[in-house]
Amino acid sequence: MQAIVPSWTFFPISNETKGWGIVQDRAGRLTRQFVVTIDGAIDPTGQLTLSEQFHWHDGEQSTRTWVIRSPSQNLYEGKAGDVVGTAFGQAAGNALSWKYVLLLEVEGRKWKVDLDDWMFLQPDEVLINRTKLSKFGFHLGDVTIVFNKQRKE
Repeated sequence: MQAIVPSWTFFPISNETKGWGIVQDRAGRLTRQFVVTIDGAIDPTGQLTLSEQFHWHDGEQSTRTWVIRSPSQNLYEGKAGDVVGTAFGQAAGNALSWKYVLLLEVEGRKWKVDLDDWMFLQPDEVLINRTKLSKFGFHLGDVTIVFNKQRKE
């Protein structure tokens, strides 16, 4: 049986979604793991607000709130408190390319790190996210997250 690949939409990550992620350094070594819970809502104008709650394996907890809009078909823009400027995305088929600069705290200092996300919507409301982190063009590491929409019982 062949699965039908869905077209890109943010709807599967609106409402409550859970994700499981890993962070790897540039050599591919696992450095951190986390679980993220996302609660999202789309307002009447089509603007999406995503509230992310990260629970890291070392006990750290962090949050991020995205406000995302679509200025034209298949194009997206987003802002968040720890994002420098505006994130830009473009969708094609079941994929979204999402690029932004994140203020990342490392050993008490804040670094501007370039993030290049590729998100792939799968059947059954599963989303696979692969992110490359870089600074000055040098590859720093990768983040992989698998999201699944949570069903209300």
